[in-house]
This record gives sequence, structure tokens and C-alpha cells, in this order.
Amino acid sequence: MLTLAATTKIFAYLPAADMRKGFAGLSAIIREEFRADPTDGSLFLFINKRRDRMKLLHFADGGFWLYYRLLEAGTFETLQPSNHHASQLQLDATELAMLLAGVSLAQAGKRRKRFAA
Repeated sequence: MLTLAATTKIFAYLPAADMRKGFAGLSAIIREEFRADPTDGSLFLFINKRRDRMKLLHFADGGFWLYYRLLEAGTFETLQPSNHHASQLQLDATELAMLLAGVSLAQAGKRRKRFAA
């Protein structure tokens, strides 16, 4: 099970990713496409063209973690950027958990109003 600190930033790479890439290849995408440092503690999410495989790259405790998820049936939701030309999207921990669990982010994105004191 993946547990993250509440302050962990999560970024999704929206174009289809080549799942043959490992630490170095995914780090290169992060540097080139995100213009970010892969060792800054953020979690970076990559999904393949068929949307049945996902990789998460995360730097913690002095080294890289690479999580790989393969679905036996079904697909991951296609993530939609707020800007049509964007190649990345920022998620929060709840949205990542929903994506991994198969819950539609588009339909769940309409949050109900809650009482605030």
C-alpha cells in the first residue's frame, strides 16, 4: 500500500508513457516536460497508451521508488487537463486514491457543499 505525506505533490504526465522506461527515462521526462527536479519529493504518475498500466516515480529516503500497477481487467480513467494544451496535471492524494480504486474523477469532481464553521 502506498502512503504519502499530506504535503506530497502529485503530478500526472498526460501523454501516453512508454512503460519500458525505468528510473532514468522517467526522470528525463520529469526534467524535460515538467521542468522539475525528480528528487524534490513529488510523486510523478505515468499511464500507458492502453491505460491498463501505471507507474509512479517517487524520491524518498535518499532513493527512488518505482511503483508499477497492471490492471487485469479494465482501464485507468483518461485524465483531462484544465488547459487543452497541457501535458501535465496536478492531483491531490484523494484524487490519486480514487484513480487507483477505479472511481471516476470527472463524476466525483462535483463536490457537495459542506457546512463550515
